[in-house]
Amino acid sequence: MFTGLPKDPMILLSVVNTKLRDFYHSLDEMCEDMQIDREELTEKLSSIDYEYDAQRNQFV
Repeated sequence: MFTGLPKDPMILLSVVNTKLRDFYHSLDEMCEDMQIDREELTEKLSSIDYEYDAQRNQFV
């Protein structure tokens, strides 16, 4: 699922937010392009109390 992405949730958060900021206009676009299951990603990041904010296009 997270091929090429870190398994540690805090590092994953940093990588995902950087990718969203630099390369993608939305979480859906990133997940589709990188073939990531959006639900699994959001669950992993919610385990450390981060949720996706579409207005900011980042996990906060």
